[in-house]
Amino acid sequence: MLFNTLGYAQFFCVVFVVSWLLIDRRWALLLPWVGLALHVGSQSLNPQSALVCAGALGLTLALRPAIGSGNNPETERLGLKRAVTAIFLNFLAFAWLAGPGMLVDPLGTALRALGVPVPSGTLWAVAGWSGGFAVLLSLVRARKVRLLFILGASYVFYAHWDWRFLPLIFGSSTIDWWLGNAIGRAEDPTVRKRWLGVTVTLNLGVLAVFKYFNFGIDNARSLLTQFGYDAPELSLQIALPVAISFFTFESMSYVIDVYRRELEPQESYVEYLSFVAFFPHLVAGPIVRPRDLLPQLAGPPRFSGKVGSEALFLIALGLFKKIAIGDYLGLNLVDRVFDAPAQYSALECYTAVVGYALQIYCDFSGYTDVAIGSALLLGVRFPLNFNSPYKAATIQDFWRRWHISLSTWLRDYLYIPLGGNRSGGARTYLNLMLTMLLGGLWHGANWTFVVWGGLHGGGLALERYFTRKRKPRTSEAGAPRHLLQVCLTFHFVCIAWIFFRAEHFQKAQLMFSQMITLSTYHPNLDNRVLAVLALGLFGHYVPDTWFERVQKGFTEAHPAVQGALLFAIAIAIRKMASAQAVPFVYFQF
Repeated sequence: MLFNTLGYAQFFCVVFVVSWLLIDRRWALLLPWVGLALHVGSQSLNPQSALVCAGALGLTLALRPAIGSGNNPETERLGLKRAVTAIFLNFLAFAWLAGPGMLVDPLGTALRALGVPVPSGTLWAVAGWSGGFAVLLSLVRARKVRLLFILGASYVFYAHWDWRFLPLIFGSSTIDWWLGNAIGRAEDPTVRKRWLGVTVTLNLGVLAVFKYFNFGIDNARSLLTQFGYDAPELSLQIALPVAISFFTFESMSYVIDVYRRELEPQESYVEYLSFVAFFPHLVAGPIVRPRDLLPQLAGPPRFSGKVGSEALFLIALGLFKKIAIGDYLGLNLVDRVFDAPAQYSALECYTAVVGYALQIYCDFSGYTDVAIGSALLLGVRFPLNFNSPYKAATIQDFWRRWHISLSTWLRDYLYIPLGGNRSGGARTYLNLMLTMLLGGLWHGANWTFVVWGGLHGGGLALERYFTRKRKPRTSEAGAPRHLLQVCLTFHFVCIAWIFFRAEHFQKAQLMFSQMITLSTYHPNLDNRVLAVLALGLFGHYVPDTWFERVQKGFTEAHPAVQGALLFAIAIAIRKMASAQAVPFVYFQF
């Protein structure tokens, strides 16, 4: 399972090594051997399999053409004879290790590892050997072999969640790429607008079916029941595809940018598929704009020791925030209190709310740190997605700091098209409210998310109203006033988080009811939980310059020092990790 920490680490190590080997196209001959090595590694390792694998590696390396032999790594395809020989040798080694007969084929083995039900029998085995050979031969000799490998790895990553949804992300990407090119070629404004309508309808339609169909039907049925109609029960028994909201928004932004003539249509189909499916940010963001990612995928990857150090620092920081702080608070405080608020005092409920604010930040920003670090190790830089959001002194400032890629997406593709602030005060407030209501609904098919979005929309509207009415000040607010504003903003955000976290309104009501009792007994507040809570808050509120100095000190330190620090962080994470794998909060969106 690639969606836990250890599985992802093993997967990423393979992708990292192979992707940088493929910078020199002559190393593409090793791709069949990599498949053999992964098969051997997934089985019980023994001297025979190790010897066969090592022998296949030696023979494959011997086939690698020498520099200056006529194959330019940047432009020329590998010779057909070398490619066929390399695949044949490694397939032969696979057949030897698989045992007697030819019924165990590489392609079928790989599909079964993803949970795909592959039939058995001689006919299917022959098809598996032939299909695997054809796929590897095409990949080894492809001009964009590195990008194709990363694309394939991204699809493998996604298929590990549920392979049945792989055609969804592939089909959605393909349709939007085709529609983007159709819009780019069209000159008639009516035709362009018609194509844009098609892509918006298709993308939102897919979201509506998978994410909101049951929600809409249930609410319609409840409404009809209120008027005396006995509507039949109807629901779709289908799982929500992971990351559907993220890759749908990314794909839509490409077509909209092409329609606005802010982006040229992407000619390369492979580059576009890779943009949507690029695995570091696929599951929970950040929502990377096509103008930011597509040029990096098309151009030569860049890497340096300093960039690698920065990436490892971010990955270590992200894992520590997610596991040592977010998961620890969630399992030992937040989940217990939110599941049964009536059993806890007002102080314990308040602490759990603050704990959830810290949990969701550490969980989501931790994932983002890992995603940014992983992409850096592959030669791609993502934009900043979090900037100490609880330091915000206003709600508007909070949304400049929290999930920046989503807030800017909502601003550019929803708030501004609705009219933004161009049509007067009343329309501006309505646009703010609509944007945040839809942003809340984007998070999930539940009225609690709508209320969460409504609170932020109303807060933004009121804040804008009073800011416009307030007389301009000749000087900035002093430190006490600023601290008060930060405190008030943080508690407003925490109130909204109660609705975000609660499964239904009754749970949210119970939390509020308990907190207004002002009871202060706290037998359930363990000192270790309070210490982790304090550590998380301290780490969040330290001055930005402190963090920058720590990061700079790590990146400039000797590799031995970096290794020792990373090892110490790994030990700390291991000590604080729970026995069960805790999924990232934003996987559900």
